[in-house]
Amino acid sequence: MGEIYVTGHRNPDTDAIVSAMAYAHLRNALGDREYKAVRLGGVNDETQRLLDHFGVEAPLRIKNMRTQVHDLDYDQTPAFNWSVTMSLAWQTMRDQSLNVVPIVDDDGHLYGMLSAGDLAAYEMQTMYENRIQEVPLFNLISVLEGTLVNEYSTETSSVSGELFITIPQNYEDPALINPESILVCGDQPELIDRAIEAGVRCLIVCRADVKPEWAEARNTCIISTPLSARRVSRVIYLALPVSRISQRKDITYFHLSDYVDDVQEQMLKSRYRSYPIVDENEQVVGTLSRYHLLRPRRKQVVLVDHNEISQSVPGLEQVDILEIIDHHRLADIQTGQPIHVRNEPVGSTNTIIASMYQENGVVPSPKMAGLMAGAILSDTVMFKSPTCTKRDITMAERLSRIANVSLDELGKELFAAGSSDGKSAEELFKTDYKQFHISGQNIGVSQITSVDSERLLERKDEFMAVMEQEKKENAYDLVILMITDVLLEGSHLFYVGSDDVIQQAFTVVPKDKHVFLPKVMSRKKQIIPMLTALWG
Repeated sequence: MGEIYVTGHRNPDTDAIVSAMAYAHLRNALGDREYKAVRLGGVNDETQRLLDHFGVEAPLRIKNMRTQVHDLDYDQTPAFNWSVTMSLAWQTMRDQSLNVVPIVDDDGHLYGMLSAGDLAAYEMQTMYENRIQEVPLFNLISVLEGTLVNEYSTETSSVSGELFITIPQNYEDPALINPESILVCGDQPELIDRAIEAGVRCLIVCRADVKPEWAEARNTCIISTPLSARRVSRVIYLALPVSRISQRKDITYFHLSDYVDDVQEQMLKSRYRSYPIVDENEQVVGTLSRYHLLRPRRKQVVLVDHNEISQSVPGLEQVDILEIIDHHRLADIQTGQPIHVRNEPVGSTNTIIASMYQENGVVPSPKMAGLMAGAILSDTVMFKSPTCTKRDITMAERLSRIANVSLDELGKELFAAGSSDGKSAEELFKTDYKQFHISGQNIGVSQITSVDSERLLERKDEFMAVMEQEKKENAYDLVILMITDVLLEGSHLFYVGSDDVIQQAFTVVPKDKHVFLPKVMSRKKQIIPMLTALWG
Protein backbone atom coordinates (compact mmCIF):
# COMPACT_ATOMS: atom_id res chain seq x y z
CA MET A 1 0.00 0.00 0.00
CA GLY A 2 2.99 2.35 0.12
CA GLU A 3 4.21 4.78 2.74
CA ILE A 4 2.06 6.65 5.24
CA TYR A 5 3.15 10.27 5.55
CA VAL A 6 3.18 11.99 8.93
CA THR A 7 3.19 15.76 8.70
CA GLY A 8 2.78 18.88 10.78
CA HIS A 9 1.43 22.19 9.55
CA ARG A 10 2.75 24.69 7.01
CA ASN A 11 5.56 26.98 8.19
CA PRO A 12 6.30 24.30 10.78
CA ASP A 13 7.58 25.11 14.23
CA THR A 14 9.67 22.79 16.38
CA ASP A 15 6.68 20.96 17.83
CA ALA A 16 5.26 20.24 14.36
CA ILE A 17 8.47 18.82 12.92
CA VAL A 18 9.45 16.76 15.96
CA SER A 19 5.88 15.45 16.36
CA ALA A 20 6.00 14.05 12.84
CA MET A 21 9.40 12.45 13.46
CA ALA A 22 8.43 11.05 16.87
CA TYR A 23 5.13 9.54 15.76
CA ALA A 24 6.63 7.96 12.63
CA HIS A 25 9.41 6.51 14.81
CA LEU A 26 6.85 5.08 17.26
CA ARG A 27 4.73 3.40 14.60
CA ASN A 28 7.74 1.92 12.85
CA ALA A 29 9.02 0.63 16.20
CA LEU A 30 5.68 -1.13 16.68
CA GLY A 31 6.19 -2.98 13.39
CA ASP A 32 3.39 -1.22 11.56
CA ARG A 33 3.57 -0.34 7.88
CA GLU A 34 6.25 2.12 6.93
CA TYR A 35 5.50 5.58 8.32
CA LYS A 36 7.51 8.49 6.98
CA ALA A 37 7.90 11.91 8.60
CA VAL A 38 7.73 14.85 6.20
CA ARG A 39 7.50 18.62 6.52
CA LEU A 40 5.58 21.28 4.61
CA GLY A 41 7.97 24.18 4.93
CA GLY A 42 11.46 25.32 5.85
CA VAL A 43 13.23 24.62 9.12
CA ASN A 44 13.48 27.69 11.34
CA ASP A 45 16.57 28.61 13.33
CA GLU A 46 15.21 27.25 16.58
CA THR A 47 14.30 23.88 15.12
CA GLN A 48 17.58 23.59 13.24
CA ARG A 49 19.48 24.31 16.41
CA LEU A 50 17.63 21.50 18.16
CA LEU A 51 18.24 19.07 15.29
CA ASP A 52 21.91 19.99 15.18
CA HIS A 53 22.23 19.56 18.93
CA PHE A 54 21.21 15.90 18.61
CA GLY A 55 22.80 15.30 15.20
CA VAL A 56 19.54 14.54 13.39
CA GLU A 57 18.52 15.42 9.82
CA ALA A 58 15.28 17.27 9.14
CA PRO A 59 12.46 15.27 7.49
CA LEU A 60 11.96 15.39 3.75
CA ARG A 61 10.14 18.49 2.54
CA ILE A 62 7.10 18.03 0.31
CA LYS A 63 5.16 20.67 -1.61
CA ASN A 64 1.75 19.03 -1.79
CA MET A 65 -0.18 15.78 -1.50
CA ARG A 66 -1.81 15.78 -4.92
CA THR A 67 -2.24 12.32 -6.42
CA GLN A 68 0.60 11.45 -8.79
CA VAL A 69 1.08 8.79 -11.43
CA HIS A 70 3.16 6.65 -9.06
CA ASP A 71 0.09 6.49 -6.78
CA LEU A 72 -1.92 4.73 -9.49
CA ASP A 73 -2.15 0.98 -10.11
CA TYR A 74 -0.76 1.38 -13.59
CA ASP A 75 0.08 -1.63 -15.78
CA GLN A 76 3.63 -2.88 -15.45
CA THR A 77 3.64 -4.18 -19.02
CA PRO A 78 6.79 -5.50 -20.68
CA ALA A 79 8.83 -3.00 -22.68
CA PHE A 80 10.44 -4.50 -25.77
CA ASN A 81 13.91 -3.59 -26.92
CA TRP A 82 13.84 -2.02 -30.37
CA SER A 83 15.67 -5.09 -31.81
CA VAL A 84 13.13 -7.68 -30.63
CA THR A 85 11.40 -9.59 -33.43
CA MET A 86 7.81 -8.86 -34.34
CA SER A 87 7.16 -12.56 -33.82
CA LEU A 88 8.12 -12.41 -30.14
CA ALA A 89 6.23 -9.16 -29.67
CA TRP A 90 3.10 -10.62 -31.21
CA GLN A 91 3.26 -13.82 -29.13
CA THR A 92 3.76 -11.86 -25.89
CA MET A 93 0.97 -9.40 -26.63
CA ARG A 94 -1.36 -12.28 -27.51
CA ASP A 95 -0.50 -14.32 -24.42
CA GLN A 96 -0.82 -11.35 -22.05
CA SER A 97 -3.80 -9.76 -23.84
CA LEU A 98 -1.88 -6.53 -24.46
CA ASN A 99 -3.04 -4.01 -27.02
CA VAL A 100 -0.05 -1.67 -26.78
CA VAL A 101 3.52 -2.05 -25.54
CA PRO A 102 6.38 0.47 -25.23
CA ILE A 103 9.54 0.02 -27.31
CA VAL A 104 12.82 1.05 -25.66
CA ASP A 105 16.38 1.60 -26.78
CA ASP A 106 19.43 -0.16 -25.34
CA ASP A 107 19.43 2.23 -22.34
CA GLY A 108 15.79 1.54 -21.48
CA HIS A 109 14.64 4.95 -22.74
CA LEU A 110 11.40 5.30 -24.67
CA TYR A 111 11.94 4.62 -28.39
CA GLY A 112 8.37 4.21 -29.63
CA MET A 113 5.04 2.44 -29.16
CA LEU A 114 3.83 -0.77 -30.80
CA SER A 115 0.14 -1.65 -31.01
CA ALA A 116 -1.70 -4.78 -32.10
CA GLY A 117 -3.08 -2.64 -34.91
CA ASP A 118 0.44 -1.89 -36.15
CA LEU A 119 1.23 -5.61 -36.31
CA ALA A 120 -2.06 -6.44 -38.04
CA ALA A 121 -1.56 -3.68 -40.61
CA TYR A 122 1.95 -4.92 -41.32
CA GLU A 123 0.76 -8.51 -41.74
CA MET A 124 -1.88 -7.38 -44.23
CA GLN A 125 0.79 -5.48 -46.15
CA THR A 126 2.96 -8.62 -46.51
CA MET A 127 0.17 -10.35 -48.43
CA TYR A 128 1.03 -8.18 -51.42
CA GLU A 129 4.83 -8.13 -51.03
CA ASN A 130 7.51 -10.76 -51.67
CA ARG A 131 10.57 -8.73 -50.83
CA ILE A 132 12.35 -9.13 -47.52
CA GLN A 133 14.46 -6.10 -46.64
CA GLU A 134 17.44 -6.33 -44.29
CA VAL A 135 16.21 -8.92 -41.84
CA PRO A 136 18.83 -9.37 -39.07
CA LEU A 137 20.31 -12.87 -39.38
CA PHE A 138 19.94 -13.59 -35.65
CA ASN A 139 16.27 -12.59 -35.82
CA LEU A 140 15.70 -14.81 -38.84
CA ILE A 141 17.22 -17.87 -37.19
CA SER A 142 15.17 -17.20 -34.07
CA VAL A 143 11.73 -17.01 -35.71
CA LEU A 144 12.50 -20.04 -37.90
CA GLU A 145 13.60 -22.01 -34.82
CA GLY A 146 16.52 -23.00 -37.05
CA THR A 147 20.25 -23.42 -37.15
CA LEU A 148 22.85 -21.84 -39.42
CA VAL A 149 24.29 -24.60 -41.60
CA ASN A 150 27.38 -22.73 -42.77
CA GLU A 151 29.52 -19.80 -41.70
CA TYR A 152 27.91 -17.09 -43.79
CA SER A 153 30.80 -14.88 -44.96
CA THR A 154 28.95 -11.72 -45.96
CA GLU A 155 30.05 -8.34 -44.68
CA THR A 156 26.61 -7.67 -43.29
CA SER A 157 24.63 -9.52 -40.61
CA SER A 158 21.28 -9.20 -42.35
CA VAL A 159 19.44 -10.85 -45.24
CA SER A 160 17.54 -9.16 -48.09
CA GLY A 161 15.92 -10.46 -51.28
CA GLU A 162 12.84 -11.70 -53.13
CA LEU A 163 11.10 -14.56 -51.34
CA PHE A 164 10.24 -17.70 -53.34
CA ILE A 165 8.76 -21.02 -52.25
CA THR A 166 10.14 -23.67 -54.65
CA ILE A 167 7.97 -26.29 -56.25
CA PRO A 168 8.99 -28.82 -58.98
CA GLN A 169 7.29 -26.89 -61.74
CA ASN A 170 9.45 -23.75 -61.43
CA TYR A 171 12.90 -25.32 -61.12
CA GLU A 172 13.95 -23.69 -64.36
CA ASP A 173 12.48 -20.26 -63.61
CA PRO A 174 15.43 -17.88 -64.11
CA ALA A 175 13.92 -15.37 -61.65
CA LEU A 176 13.98 -18.01 -58.95
CA ILE A 177 17.69 -18.84 -58.81
CA ASN A 178 19.64 -15.59 -58.70
CA PRO A 179 21.84 -13.78 -56.17
CA GLU A 180 18.87 -11.65 -54.98
CA SER A 181 16.65 -14.60 -54.09
CA ILE A 182 15.60 -16.06 -50.76
CA LEU A 183 14.50 -19.64 -51.46
CA VAL A 184 12.29 -21.70 -49.19
CA CYS A 185 12.68 -25.35 -50.17
CA GLY A 186 12.20 -28.88 -48.87
CA ASP A 187 14.04 -32.11 -49.57
CA GLN A 188 15.35 -30.83 -52.93
CA PRO A 189 19.15 -31.41 -52.90
CA GLU A 190 19.61 -30.79 -56.64
CA LEU A 191 17.87 -27.43 -56.42
CA ILE A 192 19.88 -26.51 -53.36
CA ASP A 193 23.17 -27.40 -55.11
CA ARG A 194 22.24 -25.24 -58.11
CA ALA A 195 21.21 -22.38 -55.84
CA ILE A 196 24.50 -22.51 -53.94
CA GLU A 197 26.41 -22.56 -57.21
CA ALA A 198 24.45 -19.53 -58.44
CA GLY A 199 25.18 -17.62 -55.22
CA VAL A 200 21.56 -17.32 -54.05
CA ARG A 201 21.38 -14.91 -51.13
CA CYS A 202 19.64 -17.25 -48.68
CA LEU A 203 18.38 -20.85 -48.60
CA ILE A 204 15.85 -21.97 -45.98
CA VAL A 205 15.76 -25.77 -45.93
CA CYS A 206 12.54 -27.08 -44.39
CA ARG A 207 12.34 -30.50 -42.73
CA ALA A 208 15.17 -32.05 -44.80
CA ASP A 209 18.54 -33.63 -44.18
CA VAL A 210 21.54 -31.35 -44.62
CA LYS A 211 24.42 -32.47 -46.84
CA PRO A 212 27.84 -32.01 -45.18
CA GLU A 213 29.31 -30.15 -48.18
CA TRP A 214 26.73 -27.36 -47.80
CA ALA A 215 28.65 -26.23 -44.72
CA GLU A 216 31.48 -25.14 -47.04
CA ALA A 217 29.31 -22.59 -48.91
CA ARG A 218 30.48 -19.04 -48.33
CA ASN A 219 28.26 -16.83 -50.51
CA THR A 220 24.89 -18.27 -49.56
CA CYS A 221 23.28 -18.18 -46.12
CA ILE A 222 21.82 -21.65 -45.44
CA ILE A 223 19.37 -22.15 -42.59
CA SER A 224 17.86 -25.48 -41.60
CA THR A 225 14.43 -25.32 -39.91
CA PRO A 226 11.92 -27.88 -38.57
CA LEU A 227 9.04 -25.68 -39.77
CA SER A 228 7.02 -26.38 -42.89
CA ALA A 229 7.49 -24.23 -46.00
CA ARG A 230 4.02 -22.81 -45.51
CA ARG A 231 4.80 -21.84 -41.92
CA VAL A 232 8.12 -20.30 -42.95
CA SER A 233 6.41 -18.17 -45.60
CA ARG A 234 4.36 -16.47 -42.87
CA VAL A 235 6.74 -16.15 -39.92
CA ILE A 236 9.69 -14.92 -42.00
CA TYR A 237 8.02 -11.52 -42.25
CA LEU A 238 7.84 -11.38 -38.44
CA ALA A 239 11.63 -11.65 -38.17
CA LEU A 240 11.95 -7.90 -38.65
CA PRO A 241 12.72 -5.89 -35.48
CA VAL A 242 9.80 -4.04 -33.91
CA SER A 243 11.61 -0.75 -34.54
CA ARG A 244 10.60 -1.04 -38.23
CA ILE A 245 6.89 -0.54 -37.57
CA SER A 246 6.65 1.07 -34.11
CA GLN A 247 5.15 4.53 -33.85
CA ARG A 248 7.75 7.15 -32.98
CA LYS A 249 6.16 10.52 -33.75
CA ASP A 250 4.19 12.67 -31.30
CA ILE A 251 4.20 10.08 -28.51
CA THR A 252 2.40 11.26 -25.38
CA TYR A 253 4.01 9.89 -22.23
CA PHE A 254 4.00 10.65 -18.52
CA HIS A 255 6.45 10.67 -15.63
CA LEU A 256 5.84 8.92 -12.33
CA SER A 257 5.94 12.33 -10.64
CA ASP A 258 3.26 13.89 -12.88
CA TYR A 259 0.05 14.94 -11.17
CA VAL A 260 -3.08 13.01 -12.10
CA ASP A 261 -5.05 16.24 -12.63
CA ASP A 262 -2.58 17.28 -15.32
CA VAL A 263 -2.54 13.78 -16.82
CA GLN A 264 -6.33 13.83 -17.19
CA GLU A 265 -6.21 17.12 -19.08
CA GLN A 266 -3.54 15.83 -21.42
CA MET A 267 -5.44 12.59 -22.06
CA LEU A 268 -8.48 14.59 -23.12
CA LYS A 269 -6.42 16.10 -25.91
CA SER A 270 -5.48 12.72 -27.39
CA ARG A 271 -7.21 9.42 -28.13
CA TYR A 272 -4.54 6.82 -27.50
CA ARG A 273 -5.52 3.63 -25.73
CA SER A 274 -2.41 3.48 -23.58
CA TYR A 275 0.40 5.83 -22.60
CA PRO A 276 3.97 4.93 -21.55
CA ILE A 277 5.25 5.92 -18.10
CA VAL A 278 8.89 6.79 -17.39
CA ASP A 279 10.78 7.27 -14.15
CA GLU A 280 13.19 10.02 -13.10
CA ASN A 281 15.88 8.44 -15.28
CA GLU A 282 13.58 8.48 -18.33
CA GLN A 283 13.38 4.69 -18.29
CA VAL A 284 10.06 3.05 -19.12
CA VAL A 285 8.33 1.44 -16.12
CA GLY A 286 4.82 0.70 -17.42
CA THR A 287 1.75 2.01 -19.21
CA LEU A 288 -1.26 4.07 -18.18
CA SER A 289 -4.81 3.87 -19.51
CA ARG A 290 -7.89 5.96 -18.85
CA TYR A 291 -9.47 3.36 -16.58
CA HIS A 292 -6.54 3.67 -14.18
CA LEU A 293 -7.75 7.20 -13.35
CA LEU A 294 -11.22 6.09 -12.25
CA ARG A 295 -10.19 4.91 -8.79
CA PRO A 296 -6.71 6.25 -7.97
CA ARG A 297 -4.88 4.94 -4.94
CA ARG A 298 -4.83 7.97 -2.66
CA LYS A 299 -1.90 8.94 -0.47
CA GLN A 300 -2.39 8.19 3.20
CA VAL A 301 -1.57 10.83 5.80
CA VAL A 302 -1.41 11.32 9.56
CA LEU A 303 -1.77 14.94 10.66
CA VAL A 304 0.04 16.10 13.78
CA ASP A 305 -0.04 19.47 15.56
CA HIS A 306 -2.88 20.82 13.38
CA ASN A 307 -6.34 20.02 12.09
CA GLU A 308 -7.17 23.02 9.92
CA ILE A 309 -7.26 22.97 6.11
CA SER A 310 -5.59 26.37 5.69
CA GLN A 311 -2.64 25.16 7.77
CA SER A 312 -2.28 21.76 6.13
CA VAL A 313 -0.71 20.45 2.97
CA PRO A 314 -2.05 21.55 -0.44
CA GLY A 315 -3.98 18.73 -2.08
CA LEU A 316 -5.35 17.47 1.24
CA GLU A 317 -8.71 16.78 -0.45
CA GLN A 318 -6.99 14.10 -2.55
CA VAL A 319 -5.61 12.07 0.38
CA ASP A 320 -6.97 9.64 2.96
CA ILE A 321 -6.43 11.07 6.44
CA LEU A 322 -5.86 8.17 8.83
CA GLU A 323 -5.28 9.96 12.14
CA ILE A 324 -5.09 13.38 13.74
CA ILE A 325 -2.97 14.01 16.84
CA ASP A 326 -3.21 17.58 18.05
CA HIS A 327 -3.52 19.97 20.96
CA HIS A 328 -5.30 22.82 19.15
CA ARG A 329 -9.01 23.58 18.80
CA LEU A 330 -10.97 21.39 16.42
CA ALA A 331 -11.31 23.14 13.09
CA ASP A 332 -12.62 22.38 9.59
CA ILE A 333 -10.89 19.25 8.29
CA GLN A 334 -13.34 16.62 7.06
CA THR A 335 -12.67 12.96 6.33
CA GLY A 336 -14.36 10.38 4.12
CA GLN A 337 -14.47 7.74 6.86
CA PRO A 338 -14.14 7.50 10.66
CA ILE A 339 -10.57 7.99 11.86
CA HIS A 340 -8.60 8.02 15.09
CA VAL A 341 -8.44 11.53 16.58
CA ARG A 342 -6.43 12.29 19.69
CA ASN A 343 -6.93 15.88 20.78
CA GLU A 344 -5.86 16.83 24.29
CA PRO A 345 -5.56 20.17 26.13
CA VAL A 346 -1.81 20.17 26.71
CA GLY A 347 0.94 22.59 25.72
CA SER A 348 2.65 20.45 23.09
CA THR A 349 1.70 17.69 20.68
CA ASN A 350 4.89 15.91 21.72
CA THR A 351 3.44 15.53 25.21
CA ILE A 352 0.62 13.48 23.70
CA ILE A 353 2.97 11.41 21.56
CA ALA A 354 5.28 10.77 24.53
CA SER A 355 2.23 9.41 26.35
CA MET A 356 1.61 7.09 23.39
CA TYR A 357 5.17 5.79 23.71
CA GLN A 358 4.45 4.94 27.36
CA GLU A 359 1.10 3.32 26.57
CA ASN A 360 2.74 1.05 23.99
CA GLY A 361 5.76 0.17 26.13
CA VAL A 362 8.25 1.79 23.75
CA VAL A 363 11.20 3.78 25.09
CA PRO A 364 12.35 6.49 22.66
CA SER A 365 16.03 6.58 21.80
CA PRO A 366 18.10 9.21 23.66
CA LYS A 367 18.18 11.39 20.53
CA MET A 368 14.44 11.14 19.97
CA ALA A 369 13.75 11.77 23.65
CA GLY A 370 15.95 14.88 23.52
CA LEU A 371 14.13 16.16 20.44
CA MET A 372 10.74 15.63 22.08
CA ALA A 373 11.84 17.36 25.28
CA GLY A 374 13.09 20.31 23.24
CA ALA A 375 9.81 20.49 21.32
CA ILE A 376 7.83 20.61 24.58
CA LEU A 377 10.09 23.41 25.84
CA SER A 378 9.56 25.25 22.57
CA ASP A 379 5.77 25.07 22.47
CA THR A 380 5.33 25.86 26.17
CA VAL A 381 7.96 28.66 26.03
CA MET A 382 10.04 26.96 28.71
CA PHE A 383 6.86 26.16 30.72
CA LYS A 384 5.84 29.84 30.91
CA SER A 385 3.02 29.69 28.39
CA PRO A 386 -0.55 29.53 29.77
CA THR A 387 -1.02 26.44 27.60
CA CYS A 388 1.53 24.57 29.69
CA THR A 389 0.19 21.82 31.95
CA LYS A 390 1.67 19.63 34.65
CA ARG A 391 1.70 16.79 32.11
CA ASP A 392 3.98 18.84 29.83
CA ILE A 393 6.44 19.48 32.63
CA THR A 394 6.39 15.88 33.87
CA MET A 395 6.83 14.45 30.40
CA ALA A 396 9.63 16.86 29.49
CA GLU A 397 11.52 15.96 32.66
CA ARG A 398 11.09 12.25 31.97
CA LEU A 399 12.35 12.65 28.40
CA SER A 400 15.31 14.77 29.52
CA ARG A 401 16.45 11.98 31.81
CA ILE A 402 16.38 9.50 28.92
CA ALA A 403 18.31 11.98 26.76
CA ASN A 404 20.62 13.03 29.64
CA VAL A 405 20.14 16.76 28.93
CA SER A 406 19.40 19.84 31.06
CA LEU A 407 16.02 21.37 30.24
CA ASP A 408 17.16 24.83 31.32
CA GLU A 409 20.26 24.80 29.13
CA LEU A 410 18.40 23.27 26.20
CA GLY A 411 15.64 25.88 26.43
CA LYS A 412 18.07 28.80 26.47
CA GLU A 413 19.87 27.33 23.46
CA LEU A 414 16.62 27.04 21.56
CA PHE A 415 15.32 30.55 22.13
CA ALA A 416 18.63 32.20 21.37
CA ALA A 417 17.75 31.51 17.74
CA GLY A 418 14.83 33.94 17.88
CA SER A 419 17.06 37.01 17.66
CA SER A 420 18.66 36.04 14.38
CA ASP A 421 20.11 39.11 12.65
CA GLY A 422 21.06 37.23 9.53
CA LYS A 423 17.50 36.86 8.23
CA SER A 424 15.20 39.30 6.52
CA ALA A 425 12.07 40.58 8.22
CA GLU A 426 9.96 38.48 5.85
CA GLU A 427 11.89 35.30 6.68
CA LEU A 428 11.46 35.91 10.40
CA PHE A 429 7.79 36.76 9.96
CA LYS A 430 7.05 33.59 7.96
CA THR A 431 9.00 31.30 10.30
CA ASP A 432 5.97 30.54 12.52
CA TYR A 433 3.03 32.00 10.63
CA LYS A 434 -0.52 30.67 10.58
CA GLN A 435 -3.75 31.70 8.87
CA PHE A 436 -7.15 31.57 10.57
CA HIS A 437 -10.74 31.97 9.38
CA ILE A 438 -12.99 33.21 12.18
CA SER A 439 -16.66 34.08 11.56
CA GLY A 440 -15.98 35.28 8.05
CA GLN A 441 -12.82 37.13 9.02
CA ASN A 442 -9.48 36.13 7.53
CA ILE A 443 -6.46 36.80 9.69
CA GLY A 444 -2.77 35.89 9.75
CA VAL A 445 -0.80 35.59 12.98
CA SER A 446 2.98 35.22 13.20
CA GLN A 447 4.91 34.53 16.40
CA ILE A 448 8.61 35.03 17.06
CA THR A 449 9.84 33.82 20.44
CA SER A 450 13.08 35.28 21.80
CA VAL A 451 15.12 35.96 24.89
CA ASP A 452 16.12 39.36 23.47
CA SER A 453 13.11 41.16 22.01
CA GLU A 454 14.76 44.60 21.94
CA ARG A 455 16.81 43.76 18.86
CA LEU A 456 13.67 42.63 17.06
CA LEU A 457 11.71 45.73 18.07
CA GLU A 458 14.31 47.87 16.32
CA ARG A 459 13.12 46.30 13.05
CA LYS A 460 9.51 47.39 13.49
CA ASP A 461 9.32 49.30 10.18
CA GLU A 462 10.60 46.28 8.28
CA PHE A 463 8.01 44.01 9.88
CA MET A 464 5.18 46.49 9.26
CA ALA A 465 6.07 46.66 5.57
CA VAL A 466 5.96 42.86 5.33
CA MET A 467 2.60 42.76 7.12
CA GLU A 468 1.10 45.45 4.88
CA GLN A 469 2.13 43.45 1.83
CA GLU A 470 0.74 40.23 3.30
CA LYS A 471 -2.60 41.88 4.04
CA LYS A 472 -2.83 43.31 0.52
CA GLU A 473 -1.82 40.16 -1.36
CA ASN A 474 -4.11 37.79 0.57
CA ALA A 475 -7.02 40.15 1.33
CA TYR A 476 -6.70 39.61 5.08
CA ASP A 477 -8.84 41.59 7.51
CA LEU A 478 -6.08 41.57 10.12
CA VAL A 479 -2.40 40.62 10.24
CA ILE A 480 -0.64 40.28 13.61
CA LEU A 481 2.96 39.77 14.68
CA MET A 482 3.64 38.50 18.20
CA ILE A 483 7.18 39.04 19.46
CA THR A 484 7.18 36.93 22.61
CA ASP A 485 9.93 37.59 25.13
CA VAL A 486 10.63 34.60 27.36
CA LEU A 487 12.40 36.66 30.01
CA LEU A 488 9.75 39.43 30.12
CA GLU A 489 6.99 36.80 30.06
CA GLY A 490 4.89 38.80 27.65
CA SER A 491 4.42 39.65 23.98
CA HIS A 492 4.77 42.75 21.87
CA LEU A 493 1.89 42.88 19.41
CA PHE A 494 2.24 44.63 16.06
CA TYR A 495 -0.74 44.61 13.69
CA VAL A 496 -2.10 45.83 10.39
CA GLY A 497 -5.83 46.33 10.48
CA SER A 498 -8.48 47.90 12.69
CA ASP A 499 -7.38 49.66 15.90
CA ASP A 500 -10.86 49.05 17.35
CA VAL A 501 -10.52 45.27 16.95
CA ILE A 502 -7.28 45.20 18.96
CA GLN A 503 -8.65 47.58 21.57
CA GLN A 504 -11.88 45.62 22.09
CA ALA A 505 -10.31 42.17 21.95
CA PHE A 506 -7.48 42.85 24.43
CA THR A 507 -8.85 45.83 26.38
CA VAL A 508 -5.80 47.99 25.61
CA VAL A 509 -5.14 51.28 23.90
CA PRO A 510 -2.76 50.69 21.00
CA LYS A 511 -0.19 53.23 19.91
CA ASP A 512 1.32 53.27 16.43
CA LYS A 513 -0.07 49.80 15.72
CA HIS A 514 1.71 48.32 18.76
CA VAL A 515 0.83 47.12 22.26
CA PHE A 516 2.63 45.07 24.89
CA LEU A 517 0.56 42.33 26.50
CA PRO A 518 1.99 41.08 29.81
CA LYS A 519 1.64 37.34 30.52
CA VAL A 520 0.47 36.76 26.94
CA MET A 521 2.65 33.96 25.57
CA SER A 522 0.30 31.80 23.51
CA ARG A 523 -1.21 32.49 20.11
CA LYS A 524 -3.50 29.48 20.47
CA LYS A 525 -4.85 30.20 23.95
CA GLN A 526 -4.60 33.97 24.36
CA ILE A 527 -4.79 35.61 20.94
CA ILE A 528 -7.14 33.50 18.79
CA PRO A 529 -9.75 32.94 21.55
CA MET A 530 -10.02 36.69 22.21
CA LEU A 531 -10.58 37.44 18.53
CA THR A 532 -13.05 34.56 18.28
CA ALA A 533 -15.03 35.93 21.25
CA LEU A 534 -15.09 39.39 19.63
CA TRP A 535 -16.25 38.25 16.21
CA GLY A 536 -18.31 35.30 17.33
